[in-house]
Amino acid sequence: MNIFSFFVSRWKTILDLTIEHLVMVSIAMVISIIVGTTVGILITRNKKIASIILSITNIMMTIPSLALFSLLIPILGIGKEPAIFGLVVYTQLPIVRNVYTGIININPSIIEAARGMGLTEKKILYKIKIPLAFPSIMSGIRTAVVMGIGIGAIGGYIGAGGLGVYIFQGISRTNDKMILIGAILISLIAIVADKALGRVEKKYQR
Repeated sequence: MNIFSFFVSRWKTILDLTIEHLVMVSIAMVISIIVGTTVGILITRNKKIASIILSITNIMMTIPSLALFSLLIPILGIGKEPAIFGLVVYTQLPIVRNVYTGIININPSIIEAARGMGLTEKKILYKIKIPLAFPSIMSGIRTAVVMGIGIGAIGGYIGAGGLGVYIFQGISRTNDKMILIGAILISLIAIVADKALGRVEKKYQR
């Protein structure tokens, strides 16, 4: 049986796992983007705090994803909760760093001009800083989303479901077709997500 025939014969199971993977990663990424952008904006007010936060997010990135997910099991148990929490933690660095970098690299004279026009700090943030830093922010979000989709496969190892289940089952059964289908679908989802976010970025910039 070739890989196409194998896919057709098990398409329902594969579709269920794909939807499960998408839901898990989507929840994690929404939380990660909200947390990451908020933290990135807040640390622009203090360089010392920014240095500490960026160092912490850097350290979290150096922990192997499988080890991080396994460490969360005694705290959050087995299932989607530790997987989602792990994905949020693991994808903070690109978002926080890019939000912070994008905002602090804005020409100070633009900010001063906005203040001279009587804009409040809140209006400056929403009308000046975020729009000017948007390309950098979107770059961080795109990186985080692609990372999250790939790392989400580890969720299958801790009972969170998703396409990782197919990959780990393929490894345990030495079934290369299962491994290939899982890996190919994860790659395709990551590519599609990146392209979609790229279009959002271009549309906003226009």
